[in-house]
Amino acid sequence: MTTIDARSMAARAAEIIPGGVNSATRAIGAPWVFRSAHGATVTDANGTDYIDYHAAFGAILLGHGDERVTTAVEDASRRLGLVGLGITELELQLAELIVAAIPSAEMTITTMSGSESVLQAVRLARGSTGRSRIVKFQGCFHGSFDAVARNVISAPARAYGWDPNSSGILEDALEHTLIAEFNDLDSVRELFARHGDEIAAVILEPVPHNVGALLPEQEFLEGLREITRQHGSLLIFDEVITGFRHALGGYQELCGVTPDLTTLGKAMGNGFAVAGMAGSREVMSNFTPAGGSVMLAGTFNGNAASMAAAIATIGVLSDPEVDFYGHVRALGDRMRSGMRQITSDLDIPAVVTGLGSVFVTYFLEGEVRGYRDLMRNDDHAYAEFHRRMTGAGSLMYPMALKRNHISLAHTEADIDRTLESAASVLAAMQRDGEFGRGSER
Repeated sequence: MTTIDARSMAARAAEIIPGGVNSATRAIGAPWVFRSAHGATVTDANGTDYIDYHAAFGAILLGHGDERVTTAVEDASRRLGLVGLGITELELQLAELIVAAIPSAEMTITTMSGSESVLQAVRLARGSTGRSRIVKFQGCFHGSFDAVARNVISAPARAYGWDPNSSGILEDALEHTLIAEFNDLDSVRELFARHGDEIAAVILEPVPHNVGALLPEQEFLEGLREITRQHGSLLIFDEVITGFRHALGGYQELCGVTPDLTTLGKAMGNGFAVAGMAGSREVMSNFTPAGGSVMLAGTFNGNAASMAAAIATIGVLSDPEVDFYGHVRALGDRMRSGMRQITSDLDIPAVVTGLGSVFVTYFLEGEVRGYRDLMRNDDHAYAEFHRRMTGAGSLMYPMALKRNHISLAHTEADIDRTLESAASVLAAMQRDGEFGRGSER
């Protein structure tokens, strides 16, 4: 197989694509250019294979190029393609699957990305309640939509304060979004005490995976449900990452707390562009196609390829003979247990956590409940660990607080190989004095 000059290709890209990438988080340094992906393996332009734990930020559940999904997409594309009017059988089939799986879903729509799903949910919440403010949590990420584009991986000096994700956003849009602390109901009650009759919705990742894996306390989620009901606000679960990854019904199936609206995406189509939003019939009926006043539009919504990908993916996830959730949970437990043993043996301060197929190693001491605890994380060591693990053949995103994912295509041998590399990498980092050098935020 012919190799290419990856540095040269990256330089060419930078001349005609800003920074050489089409999303800022793809600018990770080496490897710069990828050529192929199959199963649990991605291959760069030089022919080097990596065990993939990045998984396109979690979009890959079954493994790259799963034939059940790609075959369904090919068949649908040949037969139907894009019509853009009325409804197709595929759209109806997917809607029925989502309503059957997701506890909050009495009605559902499709979109093309998680950001679009959040946009629709926030707009619908405001349009349904006639209120303007949104509550989000420090550390939670909800895509690029202006109203929620603030306070994700904030530097300590900016956490909980003014920390937009981007320039070019109207301050008024950001000022209408209030910031609370995850797993801290008092911080939410304080905002409702000041702005209760203005708050349209509370939105959160039920497990904030955009800062690794903050595990929610049951009392916290139940408390949010109670507070929002008391004040006539909506509760939105952003399950773009947790949806379908941790259970067929999303994290709400596991915790038993039913939100008013749920956003879906990432893993829904195993790498194909598809997302969605679901909720109660009462709220969803406020969209214009049902006679409401909240606009619903998008030419590519419900296109055949996206619908086929999601239907096929959900079909695999729900197949008891495949036992997707049992498989990835067992591998996740194996990885987390192994990492705990390694960090303990090396006497490296670490909290190894995660859920099901997601694993994270924070380099800090003490408990981890909310973002305030994550400000103690050794960000330099975290990113350096991921860089060196990638160099050792396990692709992990080299940025502080980013998570890792296991797919159906991963095996015990993959996990054991990664753990062997981790033992060597962490020992070398310890010898090189990489711990205790501070934050990269």
